[in-house]
Amino acid sequence: MSSVALKFPWPRKDTHDDDPYWDFFIKTPPADLTNTVTELIRNAPAGNIFPTLADIHTPEITTQHVKELARYFGAELVGIAKLETTTNPDGYPFAILCAVRAEYDPRVSPGIGGQVPVQNGLFITFVLSAWIRELGFRASVEPHLSAATLAAQAGLGTLNAEGRFVTPQFGARVYIADAICTDLPLAADG
Repeated sequence: MSSVALKFPWPRKDTHDDDPYWDFFIKTPPADLTNTVTELIRNAPAGNIFPTLADIHTPEITTQHVKELARYFGAELVGIAKLETTTNPDGYPFAILCAVRAEYDPRVSPGIGGQVPVQNGLFITFVLSAWIRELGFRASVEPHLSAATLAAQAGLGTLNAEGRFVTPQFGARVYIADAICTDLPLAADG
């Protein structure tokens, strides 16, 4: 039996620098936002809070469960920040921060492909906050909070001179999803 090397008729490349369709996929915003998953998730109503509080563990173990569940949903990094009551009109004591790796910066790549980290972050925060509400605790995704500042406070990374969030694991190629504010008893990081 002879072994024959399989040859593809096209050269292998790991970049999409000369592909005009890829550039369009990454950089061109959709003509109709209803063609995006991000709008669907952002506009989905939050569910009700279960009327009976679940019997949960200590804040440290609950924090571990929250982080494991967020990682299961796709978060690369997860941190808990303590919220100040003066800047928090709803009285939430904690914010959960989830980060995903971003090959393209969603702030400068508005195309459907460039928004993949945003979609992933929205999915994670939507499902995680729904799970917390099922436990009987309040949880809401808060886009008005500075997620990058809270993520730095939680010890996930730092803000560089330009105010861009940077992590040791991914550098600046990271996207911080909107913060989940909750009254679930947690142990803050950082």
